[in-house]
Amino acid sequence: MGLIEDVFQFITSGSLGGLPPIVVMIIPFVIGLILGYLVHKMLKIAIIAAIILVVVAYFGFFGLSIGALKNLADVYGPIAIQYGILLMGMLPLGIGLVVGFVIGFIFS
Repeated sequence: MGLIEDVFQFITSGSLGGLPPIVVMIIPFVIGLILGYLVHKMLKIAIIAAIILVVVAYFGFFGLSIGALKNLADVYGPIAIQYGILLMGMLPLGIGLVVGFVIGFIFS
């Protein structure tokens, strides 16, 4: 019980950069909620755009090759992983963002 009391005392007292710790913890959660909501809404548009892109590429109006897609994954994949690791490096804030993202995605 001592650990739980220490955590609640930290959350409710003091300040981090002039802000109460609870505010610092809530900001990533709210950002995650907004991002999850927006990603869920934009996912429908992205799926339709991908289908249109595949159809246009099939008829030859647009060049789409596996090599080009692999090149994009090789270029931008490590950058995405680096930002993911940076996000998880700030574990308490990263978990709040991820939880907010999942909740925003599911309930939108």
